[in-house]
This record gives sequence, structure tokens and C-alpha cells, in this order.
Amino acid sequence: MLSVHLENGRVEIRRRPRPRRRQGHALIRLITAGICNTDLELQRGYYHFRGTPGHEFVGEVVEADNQALLGRRVVGEINLACGHCDWCAQGLGRHCPNRTVLGIVKHPGAFSEFFTLPEVNLHLVPDSVTTEQAVFTEPLAAACEILDQVRIPEGAPVAVLGDGKLGRLVAQVLDAHLYGRGDKTDVRYDWVVEATGSPQGLAQAIAMTRPRGTIILKSTVHGTVAVDTARVVVDEITLVGSRCGRFEPALELLRQGKVRVDEMISERLPLSAAPQAFKLAARRGVLKVLLDA
Repeated sequence: MLSVHLENGRVEIRRRPRPRRRQGHALIRLITAGICNTDLELQRGYYHFRGTPGHEFVGEVVEADNQALLGRRVVGEINLACGHCDWCAQGLGRHCPNRTVLGIVKHPGAFSEFFTLPEVNLHLVPDSVTTEQAVFTEPLAAACEILDQVRIPEGAPVAVLGDGKLGRLVAQVLDAHLYGRGDKTDVRYDWVVEATGSPQGLAQAIAMTRPRGTIILKSTVHGTVAVDTARVVVDEITLVGSRCGRFEPALELLRQGKVRVDEMISERLPLSAAPQAFKLAARRGVLKVLLDA
């Protein structure tokens, strides 16, 4: 089978044997996958990554213990928790210290013709949701996570920093839940979402936040981010790290047609063209680049 290999900043196509399915896992045939900013950061050295990346996908289940999954389109949560530790017992498997992460930490990713995931991680794609829409489920879930973490008063203006893929999804999620999007000419806000993907994004967010305001941090960037903490302390600003989210609200938004994701697809290329696709995805102004198996 064809598989993408990322190492030392190089993106290559390699042929590998089809993975063997373990009990409780499903073997998934890739239909399409999306390149996200985290994949580009892995290419730049994030996590010292080496292997097959990819965690935004839609696939077809070809082998599984649960026969009801066979032949169905699925999307999948990316964290593979151990299921036995204190964190897992509290329902916090996303933070399990023993977890692996699809295409990021010690689990081969979705940029491959076939890959595996635990069946408990899988969600069926509603028939009314197209494959092109469903591939946005994982980043859309990350956008929805904000509303699970903080209680923003209804109608409150929220400044969203970042005009890339995640920033646009965050803005749509807030619109769908009747929050006001801030006019960025305003001076400062009580609520600021930092989704720039830039090392300078946090400093910009701090400058836009009112005393006792809250910043929700969505960017994952390789390397250390310099920030003047005096402003955070003096203004008593709350910083909230925000990562993965539940898939159920994301799939429901897609099913109801409350978010527009099709217009965010910039290009579609075959999996075999992954090196070119990564270069394209890194260009300024390019949004979602899909890899089709």
C-alpha cells in the first residue's frame, strides 16, 4: 500500500505492508484526508516527528469486530487512551499520560491507503453529510471544544485571531451559537480566541484582551513562544489551552448545515502527490488541501 513518510522535513511516498488489525481495532481504507497546520508543524520539527502523519480523515471500515461498522464511512477521534489510568477513569482520555495520538505520537497516521484505529474512537458519518464536509469533523470538533471549556455569555463579542482554517471554523461555530464576532478595530475584548498558528499570536491576543478577560489558545507551534507575562499578571488575564473536542457536536453542526466548509477546500490531490500537497498547503492564503486515496 502507499503511505506518506515524514522525516527531517522531507515528505516522501513509500510502499508498506497493509497493517494488521488488533482486537478492538478497525482496519480503515482511506477515502480522503486533510492536511492541517499541525501536520505542517510536524514537518518543521514539532514533537521530533518521524513516520506517517495525518489525523483528519474520512475512511471506510473494511475489517472490524463490530460488524455494523463494515462498509460504513467513518471519522475518528485521534487520541488512543489506555483506558486504565486515573485520567481515563475521569473521562479525560484525551489527556491520558499513556496515550498515543493518530499521526502525531506513536501511532501511524491517516495519510496511508490503510490504517487502524480503536473502534471506540470511530463515529459514523451521517448519510446527509458529504465526504468533503465530513473530513472537517476533527478540526470542527476542536473549534466546538471552546464552548465546552468556557462559558461565554450569549451575545458577547468574541475576537477571533487567525484567518486560516481553524480560525474560520471557530468563527462559524460562534456564529452558530449566537455569539457576536468582535470588530477587530475595537480596542480590547473580554473573550479572545488565538488561532493564528503564529508564534506572535499570543502577544497579539494579550494586547487585545481586557483586564480579567480570557484568551483561548488554539495554536500549536514548534518551538518556544516569547511573551511578556507582566501584562497577563497585572491585567489578571486567564489563559485557556484548547485542543481536541468531542465529535458529536461537530457532526451535528455538519448535519444541520450550520457551518460552511466546502468553500474552504483549496485543492484536492492524490495521496501519491503528498510532497506537492504539503508544499501547496504551506503557501500563504491556501486553506484546506485534501489527499484522496
